[in-house]
Amino acid sequence: MDKPNCMNAAELTHSQIKQLADIGQLLVDQQRAKVIVPPQSNSTGFWFGGGNMTQDAQGVLWLIGRYRNHGDSRTGLHLGERGLELAIFRSDDQGKSFEKALSLPKAKLNIGDREVLSIEGAALRFDQSQVEVFVSTEKSGINYPGELANFLKPGTGVWTIDRLRADSVDQLADVEPETMLSTTSPEFIHIKDPFLAEHRGVAQLMFCSHPYCWTSSNTGRTPIGSCGTRNDGEASDKEVNFAFFPRGFTWDVAMTRGTAVLGLPRAGSLSEQSVSLFFYDGGECVRNLEEHSAAIKRPRGYSCEELGGLAYCLDGNLDHPQRISRHSPAFISPWGTGCSRYVDVLDAGDDYYVTWQQSQHDLSQPLVLNKVEKKAVIEILERDE
Repeated sequence: MDKPNCMNAAELTHSQIKQLADIGQLLVDQQRAKVIVPPQSNSTGFWFGGGNMTQDAQGVLWLIGRYRNHGDSRTGLHLGERGLELAIFRSDDQGKSFEKALSLPKAKLNIGDREVLSIEGAALRFDQSQVEVFVSTEKSGINYPGELANFLKPGTGVWTIDRLRADSVDQLADVEPETMLSTTSPEFIHIKDPFLAEHRGVAQLMFCSHPYCWTSSNTGRTPIGSCGTRNDGEASDKEVNFAFFPRGFTWDVAMTRGTAVLGLPRAGSLSEQSVSLFFYDGGECVRNLEEHSAAIKRPRGYSCEELGGLAYCLDGNLDHPQRISRHSPAFISPWGTGCSRYVDVLDAGDDYYVTWQQSQHDLSQPLVLNKVEKKAVIEILERDE
């Protein structure tokens, strides 16, 4: 079979796939992107991002993400601040500037006696008259199951996805979080980095999971209405599918973490088809490995320094994403480690707002923004190949 990670053969032509790749490059333009939220320090291990942008009924842009400071989970999170603050920003001028509207430190996200050690990815949405936040945190007080209990490193915890829900953004500060998604299955026990999408018209909470041994990551999904604590870890199409998009075979052999799904306009070569772009992060290894001294130097992608990948889905079906970036990553920062990750795309009508974490010369990762007119995407779809 041509693509061993997929159940069905690709249904797009070579020229259509080339157009999708070009649209990806137009959206995630490393040179045109501008820093909108810098990290707290311009050095390695410091970044802001891992969230999404959305728009409310009044046209205000809202952005969520977390500040991360340097720390090393291998030696215990108490030796570094790591993910220390969840923040929400707003823009009243179509993304020209952003002002912090809410700050939630780690202590605000504790659940009972489960202390939050670190904050990772988050997702924000406005649901009718309320605002909803899904956030992944690493908490103490959660153990590995049975015979694996001793494998949990001292000073670390287990990741779960929690939800906060309120009538307004500022009221989120007074809301107690509730756990929305967790499992005791060793294969998927660390659940984190939520993002939002639709599968056949049903709202989905998408996420990344890691096994107890932290050797890899895959992308899962569940209908938002079906979120809950799972004790058996069994994948169910009606409840939780922990690995509908597993890691790849080449540059993304160690990890495949989905970050965004974007439905494309029905125009030009796609006028008769419903196609979505699927953005994901990948890497060859969990830790940076020493390369052969005579080998070609290239970004390899590893934990916290992932590279960007691109896939597509047909007819609103997320079950079988088709990789476009099969043999090499699609998105690499020209600076630092090459890290380019956590891509999010907001379809705001006439424009797309594209954000991601981008490695810099100083090895920090600020959140950057590239605003693209939708007509530019349509022009690619309408061109003759």
